[in-house]
Amino acid sequence: MPIDGSIPNSFVVADQASKKRKKPVSSSRANSSGTANTAGPSPSSAPSTPSTHTPGDAMSMPQLLHNGGPSKPLMMFGSDGTGSLTSPVNPLGDVDRLLEDGSLDENVDSFLSQEDMDPRETMGRCIDASKGSGFSEVAKARASTSKVSCCHFSSDGKLLATGGHDKKAVLWFTDALNPKSTLEEHSMLITDVRFSPSMTRLATSSFDKTVRVWDADNPDYSLRTFTGHSASVKSLDFHSNKEDIVCSCDSDGEVRCWSINNGSCVTCVRVFSGGATQLRYQPHQGKYLAAASEKMISIMDAETLQVCRNALKGHIKNIESICWDAAGDYLASVSEDSVKVWSFTSGNDGECVNELNCSGNKFNSCVFHPNYPSLLVIGCYESLELWDIREKNTVTISNAHDGLIAALAASNASGLVASVSHDKLVKLWK
Repeated sequence: MPIDGSIPNSFVVADQASKKRKKPVSSSRANSSGTANTAGPSPSSAPSTPSTHTPGDAMSMPQLLHNGGPSKPLMMFGSDGTGSLTSPVNPLGDVDRLLEDGSLDENVDSFLSQEDMDPRETMGRCIDASKGSGFSEVAKARASTSKVSCCHFSSDGKLLATGGHDKKAVLWFTDALNPKSTLEEHSMLITDVRFSPSMTRLATSSFDKTVRVWDADNPDYSLRTFTGHSASVKSLDFHSNKEDIVCSCDSDGEVRCWSINNGSCVTCVRVFSGGATQLRYQPHQGKYLAAASEKMISIMDAETLQVCRNALKGHIKNIESICWDAAGDYLASVSEDSVKVWSFTSGNDGECVNELNCSGNKFNSCVFHPNYPSLLVIGCYESLELWDIREKNTVTISNAHDGLIAALAASNASGLVASVSHDKLVKLWK
């Protein structure tokens, strides 16, 4: 039963299908100038250590593949109903033109807001949540007065950060989803928020062309403000194994690595001819940095930012989101009409090993379930898809939000999944 006493969402079953793959891109060195302003505590003095790691609670979900164990289907149902998807072309290419002519404020609602038209068609039959999977909503809160576009858990699972169109990032205690503090320094909407994997630091990126680094224990001032991007910063991530390094990408296709201790840009390359959508470091191994742009993903060396593998291609529509599994063996990519899973296990070189095609509701975001490695949670328009990759079964949680589910996050420590939406809400699931 959810914390707020509401009845859990009902499940809808939808049968889904599969698809293909693509080519390489070269990276060239760009101007590596970039500066950082410091405010508040010195970034070279390490913030206090995160709280002790707490193992996640057991889930009542039907048995799935868990760390190499036998896999069983999430739910076994026959196919019910199919649908088609139509939606407008991604409008983000005009962002910087609007920034230049000063018309962004009145146009900002058109960015990242494709939920105004309901794209859903008849899905499948409804299944009561109490008779099926144990994955259900456990808490919710109003996160903003405007659209929420990003979220991420701290490494110990005790904090969740959210950010969006109101230019603020909010830190939440995850035990009861109560707000801890609000980070207010960006002058335009926040596009991404990420916690360091080993410290209480977090970083935010924004349309204001800056990256800011914060200490979650002392969030009154940012530790660093990095400037140097010539276009809106679309995404960022901390290096998996180097707590001093944070990397960011912008809508001009430029990728920069920043040293938090030195306050400078240490590497800068132009990877794409078009704008970058999202970037994520490979967890644990820390060998690769994956960055998505339009319909492809570039795989770069995490240290040099040089493209070191063939680009991952095959999406027909622009990629909206990417995520690694906790082990760093698989990378998932989401476009409106399909989800692809790419293998980086021994002997594989980014091969597409699984694909799910849209069946009536556009896809937008993704995260691997923290307790079930073969389960991918996909954010759509108002609903969540649970895709058992091994068994090729899907379950739909209908009415998960009242708008586009812009981002998802998972905590290996607590077993929680977070979702944020253009309906201004943040929700926790387990």
